[in-house]
Amino acid sequence: MQFIDDLAALEALYGTPGAASLRKVARQLTPLYRKWIMASRLCVLSTVGPEGVDGSPRGDDGPVVHEIDPGTLALPDWRGNNRLDSLRNIVRDPRVALMFMVPGSNNVVRVNGTARLTADADLRAGFEKQGKQPATVIVIEISEIYSQCARALMRAGTWTSGDQSGPLPTIGEILAEVSLGEEGGARYDSEWGARAAKTMW
Repeated sequence: MQFIDDLAALEALYGTPGAASLRKVARQLTPLYRKWIMASRLCVLSTVGPEGVDGSPRGDDGPVVHEIDPGTLALPDWRGNNRLDSLRNIVRDPRVALMFMVPGSNNVVRVNGTARLTADADLRAGFEKQGKQPATVIVIEISEIYSQCARALMRAGTWTSGDQSGPLPTIGEILAEVSLGEEGGARYDSEWGARAAKTMW
């Protein structure tokens, strides 16, 4: 198999990007990009660190990020499994990328920028839910923001294909497989709902 390792060869295969794909980039929130992002309850946060890259879904019951100013977003980090993959990366390499999605829309809005972590009490208090606050907040300085072509979600039928999760293995089954039975299994699955409810926020 021959691989492409030259930019000129790559660009020759695809041709020139369309004008709209270049003109859609903004350097901070515009009124319409703001409206789109504030409708998003789900994003994927991508980071990079010495061990490699990480992509982590982030969700909330309202806007997944808050706006500090037109060039700055705040993303709460609610407690989870304490692996801290994304956070460890941000501490060592501030580069981040986010993909914001809204159910029913095949478009995605992307933000690239740099991030820092804070445990600032006032900022954390602004995210309080049910008496709980995020452990930290990721503060993201926007370098660029732009919309992503809808073709990928259209091809996948993301919002129109219905529930396809029936034949999937459970997380308990996967955990039992990779741990050779030391973790996971049916008990893990049966207890997961109650465990998640206690640590949702």
